[in-house]
Amino acid sequence: MLHFVIARTEACLNLRMFMSLPHSSPLSANDGHVATVLRSPKLFIRETLAGVITALALIPEVISFSVVAGVDPKVSLVASVVLCLALSVFGGRPAMVTAAAGSVALVIGPMVAQHGVQYILPAVILAGIIQILFGVMGMARLMRFIPHAVMTGFVNALGVLIFFAQVPHFWTKSPLIVGLFVLTLLIVMWVPRFIKSVPSPLIAIVLLTLFTVTSGQILPTVGDEGSMSGGLPGLTQLLVPLNLHTLSIIWPCALSIAFVGLMESLLTAKLVDELTATPSSKRRESIGLGVANIMSGFYGGIAGCAMIGQTIVNVEMGKGRSRISTIAAGLVLLVLVTALSEVMAKIPMAVLAGIMAIVAFKTFNWHSIHPGTVASAPVAETLVMLITVAATVSTGNLAIGVLGGLVVMAILPARIKRKQPVKEEKSSPDPEK
Repeated sequence: MLHFVIARTEACLNLRMFMSLPHSSPLSANDGHVATVLRSPKLFIRETLAGVITALALIPEVISFSVVAGVDPKVSLVASVVLCLALSVFGGRPAMVTAAAGSVALVIGPMVAQHGVQYILPAVILAGIIQILFGVMGMARLMRFIPHAVMTGFVNALGVLIFFAQVPHFWTKSPLIVGLFVLTLLIVMWVPRFIKSVPSPLIAIVLLTLFTVTSGQILPTVGDEGSMSGGLPGLTQLLVPLNLHTLSIIWPCALSIAFVGLMESLLTAKLVDELTATPSSKRRESIGLGVANIMSGFYGGIAGCAMIGQTIVNVEMGKGRSRISTIAAGLVLLVLVTALSEVMAKIPMAVLAGIMAIVAFKTFNWHSIHPGTVASAPVAETLVMLITVAATVSTGNLAIGVLGGLVVMAILPARIKRKQPVKEEKSSPDPEK
């Protein structure tokens, strides 16, 4: 299966589809090209290890999102395998991780609660078709018009949401849980100074899981979050008739899935473009997301979109730069869900919370709240950024936050959308006055 996926991936690539490390990385730009990675054992190992830690970082969020969507955790995990592998081949942004995401779960949840899980499949299929049409018509280009302030607010809100989602897993009176969390932070931050060949999050997960298992400590683990039974489900069966009544139930949910998923995926792609200074195909990403969601609907049962936290894990912490990293993530997650489900269930949640807390810190744009940046930026940009963050965090819905930021930017007077040169006038008075 791995050889098939790799061969198919190479066939879909061209020379423009590579990524380079941001800033002053010693690796070359060609490191992101799949053919280059396959010819280099060192790069292949790096990409594979990035996929391993990405798969482990996916587990707690995907399980928690399944609760929001009202489906069994196994459904979301299997759907994430399908989405991750499909977008590795069909997506337009190499190294971007796609899985069953919280924003989509928030949209599906109310429909499931009111009408039942049997309506998920037709809703996901319709959403996938809408996303494909969105890409075919070239409407993904509209994402370039999203203001920088909204983009910054989107990123900052995600950092806040990711962090607070981890708080229940380490904020406790148990010294052992707090100790594991702190020890995870120290390992992830300090080990890279001495060991560069193996990702530090993977080292933290292996060492601390072995410690808790061998010492007999009873702690909250991944297995406590949901059923971790092995094996794979069959194809999802269509249990509702395809008629106007079904359409009246699913179309609001399908539209929301389509546009929320597209918005989060394309914004994440744009963020990775900026982080790596490399382009991506938004049109291909839109079409690929639609195809992947339809596939996930038939074999998995729930839709998804890009996950910025796990993408940061892959790109920043794992140094993944090609489609090999996301293929590895999908395959590792598949093995964990099936053959190694009992091993995965023993990973302490405090350890994964520590890794995701660092992801949240790296996701947040600290430069945007620096006093110097705030003082030099137009008032409108700061205001829009804060409103985007506040709307997203208060509702837990990224789409509402982004739309709120866009609306505020549109209605603000033009005079506060530009920096008023008050200081310049005072320091350089007009001699004619």
